[in-house]
Amino acid sequence: MRRKVAGNLLWMLADRGLQVVVGIGVVAMLARALGTEGFAHFQYAQSLVFIAASIPLICSAEVVVPRLVARPDPGAMHALLTHAFAIRLTAGIAGYVLMNAYLAFTQQPADTWIPAAILGTAIMLREPFGVVIAWMQARTHNRPNVVFNLSALAFKTALVALLFVAGVKAVPSYATAFAVEPLVAALLLAWYYLYRSPRVIPSYQPPLARELVRDGALFWISFMLMVAARRADQLILKPVVPLAELGAYAATMQVLDNFTTIATILAAGVAPIYVFAQKSNTTARRNVLRVTAGMAAVGLCGAGLIAICAEWIVALLYGQAFGQAVVLLRLAALASTLVFADVGLSLLPIYLRKPRWVAVKWALVLVTTVVVNVIAVPGLGTRGAILGYAVGNGVAVLFGLALVLAAGRKWQSPLPPPDSTRVLP
Repeated sequence: MRRKVAGNLLWMLADRGLQVVVGIGVVAMLARALGTEGFAHFQYAQSLVFIAASIPLICSAEVVVPRLVARPDPGAMHALLTHAFAIRLTAGIAGYVLMNAYLAFTQQPADTWIPAAILGTAIMLREPFGVVIAWMQARTHNRPNVVFNLSALAFKTALVALLFVAGVKAVPSYATAFAVEPLVAALLLAWYYLYRSPRVIPSYQPPLARELVRDGALFWISFMLMVAARRADQLILKPVVPLAELGAYAATMQVLDNFTTIATILAAGVAPIYVFAQKSNTTARRNVLRVTAGMAAVGLCGAGLIAICAEWIVALLYGQAFGQAVVLLRLAALASTLVFADVGLSLLPIYLRKPRWVAVKWALVLVTTVVVNVIAVPGLGTRGAILGYAVGNGVAVLFGLALVLAAGRKWQSPLPPPDSTRVLP
């Protein structure tokens, strides 16, 4: 069993690692092809889609996976997955409509609206068809999903490379290439599940649907707050700074998004054994602090390396047109160390099954980020946004430390391990 779990985790980590590596190359081609202004439009559209895509998370894996494990009967699992799919699809359609309503209300130019409308189709594909991934997780068999993800990623990468080699500079063309990835993944997931599922359409069960929505509400709120906190900066920047400056900032944050992904990979690798498997709160709390210290050290070393090599990184990935991103990358890289510490500290509320704590934390981070950005961006421009990024991450770390101290005083009795090992950054 341990070998099966370890093998499944290795497949998941390999999937994420390859996506990060290939993603860096794809973004490099995108930035060079579109230039600073086109890249700014594309990244702003992606930020809108990223925020809207949090709406279908109303019925997340934290809710679905434990129930699938508790319902091994194929018929019961099929009914549960069907209801989760319907809930997510409805929320996905609502998210897509709301995103387009925001674009219309803010009177965004066609350079932003068209790619956002194309990229936004992923809102109705990733999470709804992601119920199949939850089904695989419940069976501890993630290898097919990794193969599907990498196949879709390879298809997108090939399309982007063809457009880049052909000298295409139109933002909608690259948006279409990006939109193909979730479509291919959804088709493969649907084929895989339908080939193995019961050949019946379950009847609608209102109590089950209400239970899934109710129990997933706190996780859903947490995810939406987290996504909004991570993307509010670009929404605030766009009407204030020139597009070229926004493009440089987006390039900076793209590098850091890939770098900080290492934190979630590390946490996913060590948390099941060193935190979630512990029977004593005291031991789990102590291990959370050790994991946090180790991750912060990794983050500091990586951030220092990025800061030293910032000029080379920007020149290699984005070209000389993004030269002003060098200083931004150095400043933001040092602030990203706090993300590693935050991910480590976030393991405690997950272990203690306290999603409300996570929601409160991200609400504080979102409010802090928005307030700092609104005050600092008009005078400091993109450096003000980096200040908001740093202060927001600092608030997250302080909140996490406060929870660790409070847990040390209040919770001393043993707890069973949590139902899910999904890590909330």
